[in-house]
Amino acid sequence: MAQALLFLIDALASFFTLLLLARFFMQLNRVSFANQLGTFVVQLTNWAVKPLRRVIPGIMGWDLATLLPAWWLQCLLLLVVLSLRGIAPEFGQTGEIALLVLWRGATATLRLAVYLFIGALLVQAVLSWVNPHSPLAAPVYQFNRPILRPIQRFLPPIANIDLSPLVAILLLQVVLILL
Repeated sequence: MAQALLFLIDALASFFTLLLLARFFMQLNRVSFANQLGTFVVQLTNWAVKPLRRVIPGIMGWDLATLLPAWWLQCLLLLVVLSLRGIAPEFGQTGEIALLVLWRGATATLRLAVYLFIGALLVQAVLSWVNPHSPLAAPVYQFNRPILRPIQRFLPPIANIDLSPLVAILLLQVVLILL
């Protein structure tokens, strides 16, 4: 029973974290929210982001009111996992466990961000083959542009086939291994 509960909590927390990260990167990459994807992300995250914007300011174009809740959610998920597994801190270990939770929450958030970009790159590749004029094609391209541009400088299209998404996915897999 605990496994099923843990699975549901993990799925919900990861889904909402991915939505917050998508909103963060869409704002950072200046992706238009005037499309189905943008509207979906904004409507599902507004309840958490709008109140936090009054308290947490943005810094250098980074919307921390969107990024910090994603991190906090992963930290909270880790605390729930530890408590469901019956791992309780002994006397004097509270600070160590707090640091561990904060660090693991940060790495979990980074991992989800990498998975988000891998998924967006796969969606872009499929859309380019199936329906390049889809309403989602432009925002997905804008989302992936900061990752693909540096690769495209070194790897031009070969016979009109852009291999930069494949290289980006391979590099992101390396980042996942390092995390």
